[in-house]
Formats: sequence, C-alpha cells, structure tokens
Amino acid sequence: MNLPNKLTVSRLVLTLFFLVAVFRSFEWHNTVALVLFLVASITDFFDGQIARARKLITNFGILMDPLADKILTCSAFIALVERGVIEPKVGVQVHAWMVCVIVARELAITGLRMMAASKNLVLAAEGYGKHKTISQMMCLTAMLVLVCLPEWGSTGVALFGTWLPWFCVVSIWITVLLTLFSGCMYLWNNRSLFLDDL
Repeated sequence: MNLPNKLTVSRLVLTLFFLVAVFRSFEWHNTVALVLFLVASITDFFDGQIARARKLITNFGILMDPLADKILTCSAFIALVERGVIEPKVGVQVHAWMVCVIVARELAITGLRMMAASKNLVLAAEGYGKHKTISQMMCLTAMLVLVCLPEWGSTGVALFGTWLPWFCVVSIWITVLLTLFSGCMYLWNNRSLFLDDL
C-alpha cells in the first residue's frame, strides 16, 4: 500500500477515534475531538497532493479518498445533530434535515460511482465536489471550535465568542447549498451512466 492510500485509510481510523472523543465524556474531550478532526482533514489534503506529485494515483485511491471524506464529514455532522443547539444566543444548530440533504447527496454520488464501477469506469472527484468538501470541513471545524469554547474558558470566548457563532450560521447554510448544487452537477455531468439503463 503506497503512502497516499495509507493516509486515506488513516482518515477512516481517525474518524473512529473522533467519534469516541465526541461521545465519551472525559476532560477536554471536545478539544481532543477537534484535534482528531483537524488531523483527519489534513490527511485529505496531503494524500491527494502526494499521489499527484509522485504519480501514485490508483483506483483504490480514486474510490476510497472521496469515500473516506464522506465518512468523516457525515459522521461529524450527525454527531453535531445530537448536540442540539450549540450556541443558544445566536441559535447555532445543525438541523437534522440539513444532514439528511448532505447524507443523501453523498449516498447518491456513491451509488453513481458503484454503477460506474460495474461498467469498468472510475469516476474521479470533480471541482464542485472538492469545493463542497472544503466548505464542509471548514464549517465542521468552526462548529467544533464553538463546542470547545466552554473548555477553553474566558480566553476562548474572548477570541471566538463574538464572531464565530455568526460564522457558523452562515457556513452551515453555504455548505448545505453547495453540497446540494455539487451533487446535482455531478449527477447531470454523468447522467449517461443511469439514463442508458432506463
């Protein structure tokens, strides 16, 4: 297994530990979850960069890299739904319907990739999808930082408390809209795959 693929697999392992940190109550567990999420997100950047620079692009990487992203981001969004209202004053909350849109998009694209694989085709990620992934990870990072503020005390509130809640509200809406748009574009650009079977 080459280095980019190892980084992709490590993102799946980090997602598991991230969920443990989110749902298990121990000292600084929210901060640990944030760090694990950031490390997992960084592996997403480096595995692609290394694969292209060293010409280590494989079918495994093409399929598993975006799938690992989906597992990480969907897990984090679902975990935040369970949190309920994160910041009451501004009303920062990841609503269940938003996550349904995100997960439905990811399942639809994964299904399309499976259909392509059955025809011996490999669909790589497109530009809109990459922007979608970046927006999701930025939104989740902001939300997780907001969750961490009680652990960081007055220093964290002073640094992030005034502007971060509003940033979270804007970013979640942008993320949902971009996720929906990118999914529609991906399905449209590859419509021949499923229209031929109708």
